[in-house]
Amino acid sequence: MRLSPKQLTGQIVLYAVLIALALVYVYPFLIQVATSFKTDQEAASSGISLLPDVWTFAAYERLFARSDFPSWFVNSAIVTIVVTIGRVFFNSLAGYALARLRFRGRGAVFAALVAVMAVPTVVLLIPKFLVINQLGMFNSYAGMILPLLVDAAGVFIMKNFFESIPVSVEEQARIDGAGTFRIFWSVVLPMATPALVTIVILSFQGSWNELSHFIVSTNDPELTTLTKGVASLASGQLSQGTQYPIKLAAALIMTIPVAVMFFVFQRRIMNSTEGAVKE
Repeated sequence: MRLSPKQLTGQIVLYAVLIALALVYVYPFLIQVATSFKTDQEAASSGISLLPDVWTFAAYERLFARSDFPSWFVNSAIVTIVVTIGRVFFNSLAGYALARLRFRGRGAVFAALVAVMAVPTVVLLIPKFLVINQLGMFNSYAGMILPLLVDAAGVFIMKNFFESIPVSVEEQARIDGAGTFRIFWSVVLPMATPALVTIVILSFQGSWNELSHFIVSTNDPELTTLTKGVASLASGQLSQGTQYPIKLAAALIMTIPVAVMFFVFQRRIMNSTEGAVKE
């Protein structure tokens, strides 16, 4: 269809505004990438330039060869993978129970769930530390992982999605002799792919970028995660000076797994309506 001059002008203005907004958001990231390849002196003197005068991998060399960055990465990877798998499983179970099972106090449990979502995370830090310490899980992977295996927001998302699935699908499976868990695992859960993808992304991103919980659950240098380690770089752990290249190199490496996770699952998010069932 041929556009009129007025419509064409409107399209040009719209795309110009969108490109400008995209540049506003992308430019800081490009500065981060460029600065990670600069020297300390150049990063301090020309911080917003996108082309380093001298390209150097000194920041990455210091991170991987002269710091504990590799062990930080491994700790974060272990915690993130276990927490993500655990949240997908336990959030799904809890969400299905609240959506389909009839038991006394279900309304109170759901009300408590919503109330927990409204509580600021920082308020729970001291009680969380006391519980972890009392249970003997301080300075251990258990203390870092177990409190993160279930989150109220994930249960809420799964509950709402399960309620959108027609009950007739489960009734047919029940007639065929399937039990409650079999119906959940083999019938309902495969239909909840969009919600599961959402939980995977939110859990991965949340646990990968978590900081406050790891501060109260461990102080052992051997269990330092990326967030704690990169935060320590701000205090001049590796060398003197601004350390802009090494800080931004560490932040860039931290960004890569989350970006990969999003691009892997973005097709699933876009096709969230695929496989919908009609009654």
